[in-house]
Amino acid sequence: MPLAPLGPTSTQERLADPNRLAQELFTGLPKRYDLLEAILSLGQNGRWRREMVDHVAPVAPARVLDVATGTGGVALQLAGRTPAQVVGVDLTEAMLCRGRERVALAHAGRRIQLVGGRAEQLPFPGEAFDALTFTYLLRYVDDHLATLVELTRVLKPGAPIASLEFHVPPRRFWRAWWWLYTRLVLPAAGGLGGRSWFRVGRFLGPNISRHYRRHPLASTVAVWQDAGIVDVECKVMSLGGGVVMWGRKGG
Repeated sequence: MPLAPLGPTSTQERLADPNRLAQELFTGLPKRYDLLEAILSLGQNGRWRREMVDHVAPVAPARVLDVATGTGGVALQLAGRTPAQVVGVDLTEAMLCRGRERVALAHAGRRIQLVGGRAEQLPFPGEAFDALTFTYLLRYVDDHLATLVELTRVLKPGAPIASLEFHVPPRRFWRAWWWLYTRLVLPAAGGLGGRSWFRVGRFLGPNISRHYRRHPLASTVAVWQDAGIVDVECKVMSLGGGVVMWGRKGG
């Protein structure tokens, strides 16, 4: 899919339609997406993923849903650390294609299925899964509560749910360095990788900052609780650059 030109009108349209924004940003990145995650997290993404999966794996789920699965990195880890059949869902077909390649290379095709779908309208019946994970999702949906209600719909009562997201360091010193990194280093590094990388590098820092101005961590915890998730906890990691949140479906 060709990327739309950047301009005032197209930017406004993308901000008004977070799903379209996600598709446009990531369609050009699948082959380098895991490298991008590593760069954005200063090499911490693998540690963050393990922390998230730590809150799902102990229940030994039989069936797990990974939402916003991207190129299947979390789905592969879930298959490696649990006995589950894993279903990954993502909005962007190009990401799913790359994910299927990775699943095939890992000889995990019998355990992992990657399908297209929207987090706001999942193509599964209620109470179909024993656990659920999602990564870097809520910045790309319009209604956080409605999305979380839909995620909990497909979970069995008592099933764990865990998420991973970028964060803004709370301490002023580290926040200043984070701001310089996301506003200067990322776009510059992205420019070396081509137009798609440059666009994502330029977009992400301001997008993360804007997200937490509108949705502070405490309010996100409250939205999880409003969606019927209980025992909600979160862990800010790597000096505040990432946050893992978890809980379980009530009932």
